[in-house]
Amino acid sequence: QVQLVESGGGLVQAGGSLRLSCAASVNIFTINAIGWSRQAPGKQRELVAEFTTQGLSNYADSVKGRFTISRDNAKNAVYLQMNSLKSDDTAVYLCYLYLRGMTYWGKGTLVTVSS
Repeated sequence: QVQLVESGGGLVQAGGSLRLSCAASVNIFTINAIGWSRQAPGKQRELVAEFTTQGLSNYADSVKGRFTISRDNAKNAVYLQMNSLKSDDTAVYLCYLYLRGMTYWGKGTLVTVSS
């Protein structure tokens, strides 16, 4: 059973930073497609940042230059460093990975950016 547990969310002022963590219950060493999405109230879920199947990192235009995705395969963890946060970044952030034809999601962690 694949489980993903996010942490690190919270309340931060605009311009501040947060680092999100995602702990996976499986070995992510061979998993290339892993990343972060977010869902704001009343909006559709959107990609934030990911490692693609080609092993490259990909970012939404709205977060380029501010967010950085990283991974620690030894810890089976993926991280999202978020800098220069804006009120538009307020959302539930969800970690996901793609394994053997299925996409697995965590329950998410709430990030609230106050202006």
